[in-house]
Amino acid sequence: MTAPFSDSAHTPQTETDRATVRLLPKANARAIRHGFPWVYANELVTDRRTKALSPGALARLEDTTRQPMGLVAVNPLSKIIARMLDEDPEARLDQGWFEARLARAQDLRARLYDAPFYRLVHAETDGLPGVVIDRFGDTCVIQPNAAWAEAHLSTLTAALVAVTGVAHVLKNAAGRTRGLEGLDDVSGVLHGQAPDGPLPVPMNGATYLADLTGGQKTGLFYDQRPNHAFAASLARGARVLDVFAHVGGFGLAALANGAAGALCVDGSAPALDLAQGGAEAMGVADRFATRQGDAFDVLAALRAEGAEFDLVICDPPAFAPAKPALDAGLRAYERVARLAAPLVAENGILGLCSCSHAADLGAFRTASVRGIGRAGRRGALIHTGFAGPDHPLLPQLAESGYLKSLFFRL
Repeated sequence: MTAPFSDSAHTPQTETDRATVRLLPKANARAIRHGFPWVYANELVTDRRTKALSPGALARLEDTTRQPMGLVAVNPLSKIIARMLDEDPEARLDQGWFEARLARAQDLRARLYDAPFYRLVHAETDGLPGVVIDRFGDTCVIQPNAAWAEAHLSTLTAALVAVTGVAHVLKNAAGRTRGLEGLDDVSGVLHGQAPDGPLPVPMNGATYLADLTGGQKTGLFYDQRPNHAFAASLARGARVLDVFAHVGGFGLAALANGAAGALCVDGSAPALDLAQGGAEAMGVADRFATRQGDAFDVLAALRAEGAEFDLVICDPPAFAPAKPALDAGLRAYERVARLAAPLVAENGILGLCSCSHAADLGAFRTASVRGIGRAGRRGALIHTGFAGPDHPLLPQLAESGYLKSLFFRL
């Protein structure tokens, strides 16, 4: 369980404690030199000294010929035993180091968006491995999902305030990734104070309510912004069904762009309450409805009721977060498509999304098409969408391109 929010501080390793770690011959040193940011546990010499390093310890990385490769953060408890931090093995992780990376990240987002509501830091692609920072006006939420970031959290927070000028910084410690790093799930207030309630977030003409202390992840999913916009462009006059809706991502965007009505389905009553609040804030509550329940059950029930929609979007959680879950995850995506397709009116649109790291675009598309076919429908793929530009993709790291959205005309 996540503990109540409280102040927290961490003491980073001193520069004089820095160790040296070395790649095994089997490691792909060339890939690392060309930008791959991780070293797996079976690629590093793990002698007694390396195993004794504390999670998040800084170390100089060398190749098999003892040539320096850069500065890494080491975690002997993780399958990703080392994360590349800097090409300079002697780099100092002081406030200035963090400020330089944060300033570069903020400069990109300021060029992309008119208002300060976006993902500010997207982990490895912004030079801060394992770190996610979402900005909500004058509040930022940090997810330090790697041990090195936890150890330097106070310095990161000070740099974040200095660069952005935000009044409040929260720590979100939820999620499976921290567990894989051997970290706890204790969230807290790092600077300023937690908001009294949900914060309104403007996006694509809609207003979303983000619960930064009790909601999923950091409170809102910014990654779907361009896919919300594409779906909304098809929504004028449409009857819309938004399944796995969370706080109303697709449904509220559709209503903001002239949908005749939107039904949002989710298993979480608090999330649907936030969606309802967003609809009320937008003045579209008369065209908005929610239905709580298991998404698969609700889809089957809607079909039994003879319901029909012009635009149906399904944005489920990650059914295949890792390779061992891939087969089961693809079957789940196929099932979503099979249950959703019969609810789409003739010449209507079905949008299907996946945020699974392990399911690549081809596999997800195949599962979706199979599900549509098994529902007795035929679809033409009209659009493929990905995460927005505030979630940049690191070409060397396939995991950074996790989000896929497929839109079919049935």
